[in-house]
Amino acid sequence: MSAGTFEGYRPLLFSVAYRVLGSAADAEDAVQDAWVRWSAVDRSGVGEVKAYLVRIVTNLAMDRLRAARSRRESYPGPWLPEPIITESPKPGELADSVSTALLLLLENLSPLERAVFVLREAFGFSHAEIAVAVGRSEDTVRQAAYRARSRVRARRPRTLVDRGRHRAVTERFLAAAGGGDINVLMEMLAPDVTLWTDGGGKVRQAFHPVTGAGRVAAWFTGLGSRAYQGVSPAEMSAEITTLNGAAGILLLGGGRVLATLTLDLAADGRIAAIHNVANPEKLRAVATGAVHPVSVSSEQAQASVGVSGEQAQAPVGRDGLAVDVTGALAREEDQ
Repeated sequence: MSAGTFEGYRPLLFSVAYRVLGSAADAEDAVQDAWVRWSAVDRSGVGEVKAYLVRIVTNLAMDRLRAARSRRESYPGPWLPEPIITESPKPGELADSVSTALLLLLENLSPLERAVFVLREAFGFSHAEIAVAVGRSEDTVRQAAYRARSRVRARRPRTLVDRGRHRAVTERFLAAAGGGDINVLMEMLAPDVTLWTDGGGKVRQAFHPVTGAGRVAAWFTGLGSRAYQGVSPAEMSAEITTLNGAAGILLLGGGRVLATLTLDLAADGRIAAIHNVANPEKLRAVATGAVHPVSVSSEQAQASVGVSGEQAQAPVGRDGLAVDVTGALAREEDQ
């Protein structure tokens, strides 16, 4: 089995690692580490390649997440997931499984709970399959899945948002912010809207969340009247692309990506949260222009850890928007 065998599974492995980590750079590193292990293993002993690779990358991602927790706790200002450019979601795809809002919610889970949630809710793996992937008993996995599902559901009630509507809101927001139209912005923002800005201490951003429609509107209308990261307003431009499964905004200037903006909408269509990533280290994946799939096909995902219940008793290894992943939480646990 050649390097081409591994490359065929790279999109799946990145998709798993990114959702577990919330970091494109760390996900790429986890996939590369998986390649190193794959290169060194005696492949004659590998029965199912996809199952083996998913187990490796899942455990590598959990290790990296444990190590990253302390760094994130001491991070200067709000910590936000690294944005990625994605394909536009197709009907039936769980676009929300890669959204900024959900990735932030997953920060409240333990590494095991997060890995179980990702494999179960985003990729449809069974409890038995996940038990093999994370090296735990099936009962432990069921309990972790229940805890994770309950915590996510409690913090993010199911809300279905049409992709076309989300894009239209994003376009209108960009026009209003670019034109300094505070009245339109006030109409679009929920009264308790929150702006989260992530500069990582490397560029000037708010060190605390900006809350309230008036303050958030003033923040954005002011952007058009002053230089941003040393780039004058006349040299800046913005474009809409697909970020993390939904319409998002790229702010460009000085020959580079200056920031990204993504919007989280309330049930009434008003903007409930805005996530602004400006840390240059977190914009590398976007700057490359690489486009990632929103999800792998259901056939590819469900075949990835194809094991029987009997095998799961002896685990190996350690320890659009119209279809919201929180909607999938209503599935029967024993499905």
